Amino acid sequence: MNILILGAAGQIARQLTDRLLNETDHRLVLFARDAENRLFNYKNINRVQIVTGDFSDENLLEKIMKTQDVVYVNSDHLINPILSAMKKSGLKRIIIAGALGVYNEVGGEFGKWNRSMLGDTSDSRKKMIQEVENSGLDYTYMRMTWLYNEKGKVDYAITQKGDPFVGAQVSRQAIVQYIMDLLKHPQRDLKSSVGIYEPGTENMSKPSFY
Repeated sequence: MNILILGAAGQIARQLTDRLLNETDHRLVLFARDAENRLFNYKNINRVQIVTGDFSDENLLEKIMKTQDVVYVNSDHLINPILSAMKKSGLKRIIIAGALGVYNEVGGEFGKWNRSMLGDTSDSRKKMIQEVENSGLDYTYMRMTWLYNEKGKVDYAITQKGDPFVGAQVSRQAIVQYIMDLLKHPQRDLKSSVGIYEPGTENMSKPSFY
């Protein structure tokens, strides 16, 4: 499988890259700003191609995507050029790291705390998720709750669009596990907006690290 990782210098993207290299034989394209310097530790791996670029460079994205099977996007900012390039290249599968609250689905005490920290979901983010959902692509949009790092902490639970969002935190390692599970089971959560959280945090009013 050929996998394009956009925003490959991010924390989740780096952890995903390491697991894919250690546990699979997939070929990776690592795309990021100043990628040659920021991702220098992957330079001499023959299954890895490093590309410096920006999400706004639709022509470059289209060129790369023509030989890919899956694209993982480490941020939902500036998604339109990515969606457009995918349609032009014929690439269908996209996994997007996004955030909770795009449907105003976070209630209770945690919802109040979350809004006090982040404010209400902006119109631009609501428009973004509509564009993803109307793209015709095989997307999985991950509505991730508050993130932290803990090595070996890979347990997660999910909710679907239309369900209340529960769960105040989730590890980046668990997010990577979910992505690995999606890649292993290609028909899972297609055309889905999935809330991801850590089991046992459903009744917390805020993350444990705040």
